[in-house]
Amino acid sequence: MTHSIIRATIEHLDLVAPLFDGYRQFYKQPSNLDGARQFIKDRLIRHESVIFLALMDDAGLGFTQLYPSFSSTSMNRLWILNDLFVSPNGRRQGIGEALLERARQFAVENGAKGLMLETAVTNTTAQKLYERLGWKRDTEYYVYNLTL
Repeated sequence: MTHSIIRATIEHLDLVAPLFDGYRQFYKQPSNLDGARQFIKDRLIRHESVIFLALMDDAGLGFTQLYPSFSSTSMNRLWILNDLFVSPNGRRQGIGEALLERARQFAVENGAKGLMLETAVTNTTAQKLYERLGWKRDTEYYVYNLTL
């Protein structure tokens, strides 16, 4: 069976929301399907993110969500690959790789400087995939967060 990668629109909300809820659960957040649905709906309606959706037989198997940003030093656009998730029944089928490739193609098509992402230190499976696809781990900068 083959899968396809499409750019999600509001019509795909009911396919993306459960995947987004699964992504949040992976990162130890409680399930909140209604909240996930509203969050994704807001991003799509307001054109605040770009979401690519992996489909097989009209079922959503995975997604990636990109947020726009800019590099002040290079004065160019870049994209933050904020979310990447493949449902358990979609794993080991090349879907994560296909989603990453589609995100890369999108960034190239839009003249971006590049893509950036962060992942949990313990998420070694994803790290291996990123590195295999040419992503480089930053050794020059630290990331700081301020919780409000």
